[in-house]
Amino acid sequence: MIMSGHVIGLLKEYMHDLVDQATQETKADEQFGFSQTPYRPDQAISDLLALLDDRIESEGMQVGLPHNFLHQMWSLCNEASAEIAERVWLEGNIGNHITSKAQTREVTYRALIDFIESRSREET
Repeated sequence: MIMSGHVIGLLKEYMHDLVDQATQETKADEQFGFSQTPYRPDQAISDLLALLDDRIESEGMQVGLPHNFLHQMWSLCNEASAEIAERVWLEGNIGNHITSKAQTREVTYRALIDFIESRSREET
């Protein structure tokens, strides 16, 4: 599945919104003394797909998202899930210690974008 630069840009914007949301949630939780619960890459993907569903329903055609975009993303995320989980695990255990929901989302979404871009290069 080849995505246009416009669609990739929208996807990155939505991902950035989710990372910001997680950062704000973490700050609010810390203010009230709540501890963080573990957060996995599959949860980050589920949150992204839920956001995409909402955005497609509210503004999809207006912003230029393809009609079957959610289905394509669902399939793509299923294909990429093992690779993404491995990358998040590696970055969390070898490189950067991933300790928050925002960090998990950031690494997960970066891995997903890399997967999408590598697929696009293979198909061209």
